[in-house]
Amino acid sequence: MVVITKIDICPPQILQQTITQLTRILKSPGARKIPIFIKNREDTINTATQFVSQRICPVFQVSNVTGESLDLVRTFLNILPHHGHYDAQGPFEFHVNDTFSVPFVGTVVSGIVKSGVIHAGDAVLIGPDSLGQFTTTYIKSIERKRIPVPVCSAGQSASFALKRVRRKEVRKGMVVLPKLDTPPKVYREFVAEVLILSHATTIKTRYQAMLHVGPVSQTCAIIDIDRPFIRTGDRAIVAFRFVQRPEYLAVGDRILFREGRTKGLGMVKSVGYDPAKPLNPNAEKAADMIGVANEAAG
Repeated sequence: MVVITKIDICPPQILQQTITQLTRILKSPGARKIPIFIKNREDTINTATQFVSQRICPVFQVSNVTGESLDLVRTFLNILPHHGHYDAQGPFEFHVNDTFSVPFVGTVVSGIVKSGVIHAGDAVLIGPDSLGQFTTTYIKSIERKRIPVPVCSAGQSASFALKRVRRKEVRKGMVVLPKLDTPPKVYREFVAEVLILSHATTIKTRYQAMLHVGPVSQTCAIIDIDRPFIRTGDRAIVAFRFVQRPEYLAVGDRILFREGRTKGLGMVKSVGYDPAKPLNPNAEKAADMIGVANEAAG
């Protein structure tokens, strides 16, 4: 689904330009979606009940100031069948979406429990920091919808008060994991299958864009592609490298990257990257041939 916001202050021509660009992206060969612009409650119900189809894409135009069409978004989300995959039996994993400093409580992190179960008083690890390290702490208390609870399980949103952790030491995009003997692995590089939704020219190695993986937002550089270059509508296998710090990733995580009018999405296929096994071996051969030719010419 797509939500277009701030329609109360957006000039009509700019709104129409945004809708035209969005429609072009959704109908492109890479996306192949049918945009359905929701105008009333009947459209909302019909679209929500047919959302099992992978082809349709509902588009809402809302204003958080006037409240226009917000009721349609709520109705759509309430009718929509649940598609989340949360494993309460798996190891505990919590993704930090926001951080707070509460008087007389201390540092508080909020987010969603992706898997497992956590209890107040449990020892956990939070990280990674700029060096890829995790910090040991304890869950002082748990709240759900501002109500104290003793336990929280997979699929639930919650806030955790942490012991002996300063707010400046935590950030959005960190994860909270159970304390184990072996430290969690973090990665600066990973390989993903991507779809280029929009780009003016061609994308090659060394290209940089803002990349989003769940709550993680960080600049990434493309270090390898399975072909010489990629354009709008292309699907490709691409190796990325985080510019600032390593992050906690898992195979299957969905990614979104953007830079100006450039937009692309994809899925993590593997974590880590081995330069000895390039995604496009032909590129290395071509470079070697060019080098040999230059030496012969010299």
